[in-house]
Amino acid sequence: MELKFFKDFDFTDFWNKSSYSERDYIEEFPDDEMIASVEKELGYKLPASYIELMRIQNGGLVEKSCFPTTESTSWAEDHVAITGIMGIGRDKTYSICGELGSKFMIEEWGYPNDGVYVGDCPSAGHDMILLDYSKCGKDGEPEVVHVDQESDYKKTFLAKDFETFIKGLKNEEDFDGE
Repeated sequence: MELKFFKDFDFTDFWNKSSYSERDYIEEFPDDEMIASVEKELGYKLPASYIELMRIQNGGLVEKSCFPTTESTSWAEDHVAITGIMGIGRDKTYSICGELGSKFMIEEWGYPNDGVYVGDCPSAGHDMILLDYSKCGKDGEPEVVHVDQESDYKKTFLAKDFETFIKGLKNEEDFDGE
């Protein structure tokens, strides 16, 4: 597969290889039909960089699990943490259309319906990573934001697009531990 977005990105040690990741996150590789079906169900055109990553590995826990922020969040003063990236599909618990996927977070947890929730955080649902379409429309290139349920669904800007978000993820050790 010819990469358009992640050409210079080293995926060594990016994904967490575990039975939990296999069982609850990693879907079969999405074909065009599955992508179209999921986009129709969610009402948003998925970013090409997200689709490309899901064709490398369709969801999973990540080793590089922290993204730097310029403002403090419920997680830390200088970063947010994620558990995993949701894959394109419906079969796994943590897929964007899975049991605890994007629609569930909107319908059951009251998250803003501003896009597609693609990343979960260690807080067990109290904060999420959103592809935010509120500025670009349903077919545009969404920003990536952190949405904090504990702070009245406050959004913290993370990255101008999904590719920038993935490339900006860092190891937990890169941040000073408390």
